Amino acid sequence: MPDGSWRQTSLPQQDYPMPDPISSTKQERPYILLVAEESALRRSLQLTLRARGYDVRAFASCAHALADPTVLQATCLITDHHMAEMSGVDLLRALRAAGWHRPAILLTTQRAAYFQQQQQALFADILQKPILEHRLCTCVDHATKEC
Repeated sequence: MPDGSWRQTSLPQQDYPMPDPISSTKQERPYILLVAEESALRRSLQLTLRARGYDVRAFASCAHALADPTVLQATCLITDHHMAEMSGVDLLRALRAAGWHRPAILLTTQRAAYFQQQQQALFADILQKPILEHRLCTCVDHATKEC
């Protein structure tokens, strides 16, 4: 007999791809690789981009993202700057070393001009937190049109 109590379970660190919406035409959607440790940020960005028609693979760590066999097929990378095991800059450098040369967007809390000048050479755009939805969508739309 249930006593009315419930048990909370922890969710895995990888967000799983959401099923594709049913459509009458099959078009290939741009594949976005999203890497951010903060689960609320990662999920929010994933839902926003999915609603815009992007195919989003979201990961909580750089190691999980790099282990994904489809990582080099990504149209665009969106990565947080500060993460525990590896920075977003190091993740981009690892992808570049593996032969991936598509646009990348960096998410950061850094507001210093010298930081942006230093990182602008690597990234197509740098977004400061908190992330504005319209700004994110504009950056991703622009980055995916470059490919």
